[in-house]
Amino acid sequence: MALTANFVPFLFLSLIAGCAARPFYPLPSKISIENRQPIQTSRPYNIAHRGSNGEIPEATAAAYMRAIEEGADFIETDILSSKDGVLICFHDVTLDDTTDVKEHKEFANRKRTYEVQGVNTTGFFTVDFTLEELKKLRVKQRYIFRDQQYNGKFPIITFEEFISIALDAPRVVGIYPEIKNPVLINQRVKWPDGKRFEDKFVETLKKYGYKGSYLSNDWLKQPVFIQSFAPTSLVYISNLTDSPKVFLIDDVTVPTQDTNQSYREITSDAYLDYIKDYVVGIGPWKDTVVPVKDNYLQTPTDLVARAHAHNLQVHPYTYRDENTFLHFDFHEDPYQEYDYWLNKIGVDGLFTDFTGSLHRFQEWTSPLSRHDSNNEGKASKILDKIAWLIASYRNG
Repeated sequence: MALTANFVPFLFLSLIAGCAARPFYPLPSKISIENRQPIQTSRPYNIAHRGSNGEIPEATAAAYMRAIEEGADFIETDILSSKDGVLICFHDVTLDDTTDVKEHKEFANRKRTYEVQGVNTTGFFTVDFTLEELKKLRVKQRYIFRDQQYNGKFPIITFEEFISIALDAPRVVGIYPEIKNPVLINQRVKWPDGKRFEDKFVETLKKYGYKGSYLSNDWLKQPVFIQSFAPTSLVYISNLTDSPKVFLIDDVTVPTQDTNQSYREITSDAYLDYIKDYVVGIGPWKDTVVPVKDNYLQTPTDLVARAHAHNLQVHPYTYRDENTFLHFDFHEDPYQEYDYWLNKIGVDGLFTDFTGSLHRFQEWTSPLSRHDSNNEGKASKILDKIAWLIASYRNG
């Protein structure tokens, strides 16, 4: 896939150099790019889970730009809110695990305990900080075994800044934002005129031109999937936008946060038949699609087949390259895991922390890509490589 070579490196360096300033990324759209390469729609989607966060701290501008450079079809994010009602890109409702908030003595008195999905949770909540205060924090890598060199270099970004990155990419890149913890956000943040979190979420998408049903001309220009674990939020926004939506499904032990429905209920044929009127797909935790015991895969469930029978796509989460996340069946090889899910289970998209790995796998396993306008040239290069390998073998 051809990419503009200077796009990511230039902006990536500028982010590091100017990380103390705000805003560091221009809102849409200071860069005008005509005739961009369209998004591919003929193979499963490469969904950059919080950006390329296997390499760079999650949900930062640098992680998203790296994912675009590596070939992501969609960049994915979780949307929360600041105290003053600005929508931000951040996964956890608390700031403790992936920012330096504990190093800021001026915020020491902000620690609170709130009920989150039925559990009393203590920490520094995003909803207790204004955007100006959040911008003083710096993001760090979630896992200690991943590259730590970018810790403390990048700030939290807003939903609008996230959209900017996609709109200013050198090719068409979709966005995949989540309405995150809407019950908590609507309890703790109040907007004028009785607006809800979901209202502000959809207003932001519309402000920047996101509209249209799946595969419509409008959607192909600016692709988006709206995701949520909260079915009431998805039903509510169906009256506000025709953009495609995906119902996220948690582990088998976790009920829905807003309706307290069990995994068994929300994966039943009756429920799939109901929810298909509001969504185009489901996003299940992968270990519920194929159960795991002692780190070995068990017999796959029929969830994918039943979802497809209801005309629903399936986008499981989350795929990670490190051995600690790979089941023994894959022999420490993430490509074997991709092959299993794409070619045996037959899913329609993957949430991955390592966008580049998935992109390379898809390119290598479908070398004569239908999206490449120069298939003959590509085939010639492949034949050249084969000839070189044969010659090397003979000469050896």
